[in-house]
Amino acid sequence: MSKPILEMRGISKSFAGVQALKNVSFRCQAGLVYGLVGENGAGKSTLMKILAGVYKADAGDIIYKGMPRLSASTGEIIASGISIIYQELALVPQMSVAENIFLGREPRTSMGLLDLGRLYARSDELLSRLGVALDTRSLVSQLTIAQQQLVEIAKALSQDADLIVMDEPSAILAGSELDQLFDIIAALKAQGVTIIYISHRLEEVFRIADEVTVLKDGEVVDSRPIGQLNRHTLVRLMVGRSLDEIFPQTDHEQGDLALIADDIATDTILDGVSLRLHAGEILGIAGMVGSGRTELARALFGADPLTRGEVRLAGATPQWKTPSQAIRAGVALVPEDRKSQGLFTALSVRINVTIPILSRLSRLGIVRRQTEEQVVEDARQRLSIVMTSPEQETQYLSGGNQQKVVLAKWLETAPAVIILDEPTRGVDVGAKFEIYKLMRQLNDRGIAIIMISSELPEVIGMSDRILVMNDGRVAGELLRENADEERIIELATLGGAEAQSA
Repeated sequence: MSKPILEMRGISKSFAGVQALKNVSFRCQAGLVYGLVGENGAGKSTLMKILAGVYKADAGDIIYKGMPRLSASTGEIIASGISIIYQELALVPQMSVAENIFLGREPRTSMGLLDLGRLYARSDELLSRLGVALDTRSLVSQLTIAQQQLVEIAKALSQDADLIVMDEPSAILAGSELDQLFDIIAALKAQGVTIIYISHRLEEVFRIADEVTVLKDGEVVDSRPIGQLNRHTLVRLMVGRSLDEIFPQTDHEQGDLALIADDIATDTILDGVSLRLHAGEILGIAGMVGSGRTELARALFGADPLTRGEVRLAGATPQWKTPSQAIRAGVALVPEDRKSQGLFTALSVRINVTIPILSRLSRLGIVRRQTEEQVVEDARQRLSIVMTSPEQETQYLSGGNQQKVVLAKWLETAPAVIILDEPTRGVDVGAKFEIYKLMRQLNDRGIAIIMISSELPEVIGMSDRILVMNDGRVAGELLRENADEERIIELATLGGAEAQSA
C-alpha cells in the first residue's frame, strides 16, 4: 500500500474538562472515499475541525503529504490542499457563483484590478470538471440549496484541494440531486481526490465509501473496508447495542377519522390534494424534492393560505386559516428546518419547550417558574433530552436533542394531529430509533401523525399508509404491505398525465 496522504495520530481534545476526543487515529489513502460515522456528539466534527485548523488538539500529530500540520492555521491548511464543506453552507447570497467560488482569491490584472474574464472562465472550467451546468454569473440567492452545495464543491476544487471533507452533504438533498452528488464524488475520486464523507444516512455510506471509521464517545471503535461491514454491524458499532427492530411496530387498532383535507390548492405548487387521516395512524408522504411535500405540510397547518378546498378535523365544521388557529384546533407542525423555523436557538431549552403554553403557566401575567421547571423536567425525562441544564442554549445541543426539544414543545399543546416534516434529518441512528419509538407511543395514545421524509426506508418502515406526491398532486396511495422503494420512485417520477391516472 502506498504512503497515506493523511495521518492523524493519537488526537486528543477536551473542552472545559469534557473529553471530546481521546487518542483518535485516522488515516487516508489518496483517491479513496472514507466514511466517518457515529452518533451525535461522537467527535466527528471536532476531529475534522482540528484537521481544518479551527481547533488545536491537546495531543497528537497530523501528517499531511508527509508534512506535520498539527499547529498549522486555517489558511495554511487550505493552502496545503485540504478543504472542508460544512453542513451550514458558507456562501454570500448577494454575490455571483463565480465571486463565491474565488472569494478572497479573485484573479487580478497586472494593474491589480479584478479580472472578470478569468474569474468567469476559471469558474466555468471548475463546474465543467464537475459536470455541472450552472450560470456562474447568477446570484447565489437565486440558486436552490442543492446548487449552492455544488458551488461549495467547486470552491473547494478552486483551492486545489487534494482532500475534501463533506459534512452531512446529503442532509438537504434527495432524488436526482443526491445522485448528482454521488456522480461528482465518483468523478473526484477518479481524479485522485480523497473524500472524507460524514453522514447519518448509512445507505449512502455503503453506496460510496471504500472504508468506514466509527467514532463513539470520542474514541475510534473500529475502521474497516466497507466490504467487511453490513448495516446491522455498523449500527451496533455506532450505538453500542443491537437495534434489532429499527422501525418499532405497534399492535393497536387505528381509531376514527381525525383529519380531512378536500381538494386543497395554494399559490405555491399544490393543486387538488385530498387526504384522510385516522387517530393512531402514521400517514407517510413521499416524493421528490419539489413535489409539494413541504407545501402540503404548510397548507395543512395554515401557514400557506388555500386558494380552494378545505382542511378540518373530523366532526368539526370550522376550518383554520392561520397557524395559531391550527394550534388551538389541536394541530402541530414540526418543520423540516428546525434551526430557522422550529427553535429559538439562542434561547434556553426551558423557554423553547414552554413558549407555546405560557398562558397556561401564567397567573396575572407572571409565569409560575416552579410549574414551568416541572414541565421542562417532565419533557426531559419523557423524551430523554440530553442537556446540561434547562438554561442551556438550544444551539449547543446535538441535532437529535434539538429535534426532541421541538417535539417536546408541541407535545405540551396536547395535539390531536402532528405533522412531522423530515423528523430525523441530521439525526444520528440512535436518536432516530428514540424518535421512532416516540412516534409509536403517540400512536398508542391515539395521536394521528403525518410524516414527510426523503428517506424511503423510513417512510416504508414507519407508515401505515403512504401518499406519493408528484408535481403538487397525489400520484398514488400505497398500503405498507404493498409499498417498496421501486413503486414509490415510479409514482414520484411519473409525468403529469400518468401520475393523475396512476
